[in-house]
Amino acid sequence: MPHQVNAKSVTRNIGWSVLSKTSTFGLKFVTVPILARILSPEEFGAVAVALTIVQFLAMIGGAGLSSALIAQREEEMATVHSAFWANLAIACLMAVGLYVFAHEFATILGAPQAAYLLQVLSLLIPLQLGGDVAYSLLARRMKFGQDATWNMLSEVVGAVIAVLLALFGAGVWALVAQLFAAALIRLVGLYAVSRYTPRFVFHPRRVVELSKLSLGMMGAEMANFVSFQSPQIIISRYLGLADAGAYSAANRVSSIPNQVVLTGLMGVLFPAFSNMMHDRERRSQALMLSTQVTTVLLAPMMFGLWALAEPSMLVLFGHQWAYAWPVLGLLALSKGILTPCSTFIPYLKGAGFGGTLFWWAIVRAIVTTLAVAYGAIDGTLIGAMIALCIVNVLTLVGYSWVVFRVDGTPFFRGFFLSIRPMMTALVMAVALRYLLDHYGSHIPSPIMQIGVGAIAGGMIYAVLVLLTERPLLGKLIGLFLKRRGAPAPTPAE
Repeated sequence: MPHQVNAKSVTRNIGWSVLSKTSTFGLKFVTVPILARILSPEEFGAVAVALTIVQFLAMIGGAGLSSALIAQREEEMATVHSAFWANLAIACLMAVGLYVFAHEFATILGAPQAAYLLQVLSLLIPLQLGGDVAYSLLARRMKFGQDATWNMLSEVVGAVIAVLLALFGAGVWALVAQLFAAALIRLVGLYAVSRYTPRFVFHPRRVVELSKLSLGMMGAEMANFVSFQSPQIIISRYLGLADAGAYSAANRVSSIPNQVVLTGLMGVLFPAFSNMMHDRERRSQALMLSTQVTTVLLAPMMFGLWALAEPSMLVLFGHQWAYAWPVLGLLALSKGILTPCSTFIPYLKGAGFGGTLFWWAIVRAIVTTLAVAYGAIDGTLIGAMIALCIVNVLTLVGYSWVVFRVDGTPFFRGFFLSIRPMMTALVMAVALRYLLDHYGSHIPSPIMQIGVGAIAGGMIYAVLVLLTERPLLGKLIGLFLKRRGAPAPTPAE
């Protein structure tokens, strides 16, 4: 049986996951600007384009089997071993295919000069897929703390190696070494903490049964991957590697707050919602609470980055990247728009609505790709980012309608409660942008502009949250006091 899920275990494991992601992405917040100052936009763009293909093949190579293992009620080792060998066989075939047809893939992406990188990075596919089964066992057992330690270690070692090699003039190979070092260390760590040892057991019938459960989830993951990664490919093909590098650098920074919260949260919420699959009331309450809390935490980070994009780009990346500050701002804005959707994917997966998730993800992927392509072909990189923002507004409304319809929550009530913290954060960001535009010239340096802006934005947001989110704050205080054994206050409505 899966590990017993309750408020305490979910909170603890979310804490571990967020700690892990905070540490690793905090490290990237330091290393990415360092590498960007040493490497050229073309080098960043070449690795980003090659890595997009590798990540896509690694994702479809697993056929969603690890996600299906997490959702299984019983931990049957014969099924686990069968999934491992199926994953490994598919991973090796993918790696060989990418190596052989690397030039063709690179040409399609509009970056034929990156073909050699595709051949080298093809070896990442077995390294990444090789640890999927071990991770699924940890997720089933809700032991994210053990995974967190090795994840942080792998990222630290990879980042140190990349910076050192870049300083010694290794160029693009510094980024390649970072990827391989991190993947290898995490692979070793996953097997160490899961105590899983593969055995020569393979039952095709077990793999087929898992595949039936995983097809919807895998298809949705593929479609979501296209939504997130297609801008990188489109920009590379139509605007060149320099713009692709600028997009990649800005995207890495703007994704840090997003991934710190979402990656840790979604990894825990998927098995948690799976455990609540047949308890609609409990599941619905968990959906709304997790959505509101995530939006309260994440939206001010993203919209605040939009408000401070110009000094942030200059401080983090230097003058050679300063021209790309509107790209950073628009990317942060586009991600901020989607913050209320943060819990929707693990909810639909865990609640057994993989088919619904799949079809909506397909629609989103198509619309996102076409919109960004239109903006890039007939305009500039900024035009493509504006198109992305417009699509994400439509995605927010559409995703909310799908999820609240599935959940049985009235749409307007659910939509209002979920976007209210986001709108509060947007008001804060607009006020902060107005203050910087009119009084920023009196602050002598970009670093001080960021510091003063962060303090001012935090104070404005705190006041607005106290005015608009008293029921939510009361509920959170009540949960905290309940865990401490004290009587919970009644939240004001």
